[in-house]
Amino acid sequence: MKKVLLAGVALVAFGTVIASAADIQRRQMPAKAPAYTPPPLYNWTGFYVGINGGGGFGRSDFSAPFASSSFDTSGGLAGGTIGYNWQTGQVVFGLEGDIDWSNIRGSGFCGGVTTCEIRNDWLATARGRLGYAFDRFMPYVTGGLAVGDIKTSIAGFGDTRDTKAGWTVGGGLEAAISGPLTAKIEYLYVDLGRTDSILGSDAKFKTNIVRAGLNYRF
Repeated sequence: MKKVLLAGVALVAFGTVIASAADIQRRQMPAKAPAYTPPPLYNWTGFYVGINGGGGFGRSDFSAPFASSSFDTSGGLAGGTIGYNWQTGQVVFGLEGDIDWSNIRGSGFCGGVTTCEIRNDWLATARGRLGYAFDRFMPYVTGGLAVGDIKTSIAGFGDTRDTKAGWTVGGGLEAAISGPLTAKIEYLYVDLGRTDSILGSDAKFKTNIVRAGLNYRF
C-alpha cells in the first residue's frame, strides 16, 4: 500500500513539473506577428483647387496688305485651377478649368518698314481629362476649349484687342505628394485661331504651354 501511495505522489509531482515546463516554454516563445495588411490604394475622386505657373512659346503669323510677318512668341503665365475627378477601377475621368494671367508676346518687321506685335494678356481653358491611376501617380491626356485675349498692333498705325475662342489638347502627370496635396506637370497646345487687326490685317495665335501645378483635394 505504501508503494502505491509513493508511486501516486511521484506521478503527480512529475505531471506538475511537465506542466510548469510547458508553461515556461509558452511564455518564452515570441508572440506571433499580426498578418500584414497593405495600405489602401489612393482614391482620386473629389473636388480640388490649385495654382499653376509656367511658360509658353510658339509662332504667330501677321498678315496685312502691305506688311506681313511671321515671328516667335514667348512669355510666362500663372493662375488658378479648379476641377473634379471620378475614379472607377484605375480609370479616372475629370473636368478641369483654369484662368491665367499671361505675358506671351512677340514682334517682328512687317514689310521691312514697320513693326507688328501680338500679345496675349490672359488665357483660360475648360477641359476634360482622362487618366490611368497607378496608386499615387496618374498620367493623363486632356483637351477642350481655350479662350484668350489677343492684342495686335502695327507701329505707327494703332492697335486692336479681341477675345478669341479656340481649342487645346495635351497631357501630363499628377502625383499625390502629402495629405490632400497633389502636384502636376503638363503640356498644352493652344490654338486661338485668327483675329482681325487694323488696316485689313489679321494675326494667328498658337502657343505651346509647359507648366507645373499644385492642387488641394477636398
